[in-house]
Amino acid sequence: MISNEQTVIRAIFIIPPEVHLLDITGPAQIFHEAASNGAPVQLIFSTILTGKTEAVSSCLLSFNQLTPYDQLELDRDDLVFVPGLDFSLLSDNTFLDASRPFQYWLNAQHKKGVIVCSVCTGAFLLAASGLLDERACTTHWEFTDRLQQLYPKIKLQTNRLFVQEDRIYTSAGITSGIDLALYLVEQLWGAYFAAQIAKEAVIYFRRSLEDPQLSVFTQYRNHLDHRIHRVQDLLAQAIDHKYSIEELADNVNMSPRNLTRLFKKTTQITIGAYMDRLRAEHAEKLLAGGHTLQAAALHCGLKSTNQLRHLLDGYRLAKSAV
Repeated sequence: MISNEQTVIRAIFIIPPEVHLLDITGPAQIFHEAASNGAPVQLIFSTILTGKTEAVSSCLLSFNQLTPYDQLELDRDDLVFVPGLDFSLLSDNTFLDASRPFQYWLNAQHKKGVIVCSVCTGAFLLAASGLLDERACTTHWEFTDRLQQLYPKIKLQTNRLFVQEDRIYTSAGITSGIDLALYLVEQLWGAYFAAQIAKEAVIYFRRSLEDPQLSVFTQYRNHLDHRIHRVQDLLAQAIDHKYSIEELADNVNMSPRNLTRLFKKTTQITIGAYMDRLRAEHAEKLLAGGHTLQAAALHCGLKSTNQLRHLLDGYRLAKSAV
């Protein structure tokens, strides 16, 4: 649950000339949904050139009333998103020279602890600033060779949705920028909240194969059946409560038999197994936070520590087999 006392994070979305619209509007929409659902985040749209308050996208849609980047005062854990833009600009020395002050500013923000993210060819601006030297990164598959040739000090990762190193995130483009935004929402405000945002935006919750295993709160959500999402919400919000199949079915106006069949068909897991995984993951977090085994069992709606031990043994065995 998000606390009202959490510090407000500023998410800065840079709008360069010839910006690729979905590279910026996709992640921005995710953070807008997060803010609308109570996350303490402020969205700010900024330009890349000193004194400019307007920009025109690659498909001629115009932006105005933007905040020049050099008027922003950011703090540690704020976010900056640098989207993709037309490659003709990125290979234009005049443009790169004009954006040099922004590149210096970007370096200064990263040194302060600001999280820097790029989408698609936005990685070229990060690389030009030196931020990607000796760091792992990625970009759109079409431009990987050129990025490596222009900036040989980078540690380019190919065929990846997004890559993170040292508070710098680079993503492959468009939908992977949305994946990255959802990943950051999860890191900031939890897996359950991120799953809610993904569902509200009608987006499949995806991850890179190189990322840590998905939380069970975001697994099994890659479907669009609102009734099954409703059942998953009920289970995730009341881990200490033991719902009967009849109670769950009543909540979504289905018969117990039909719910049991549809849940398994939609998620590829039974309701019972799903609940066990929710409880096991929740218990591991409680134990890591200093709770006793008995307290963790109580919070998970289990009658004994032996039940919890058995549940955790099976859960850990399944994780180790992945």
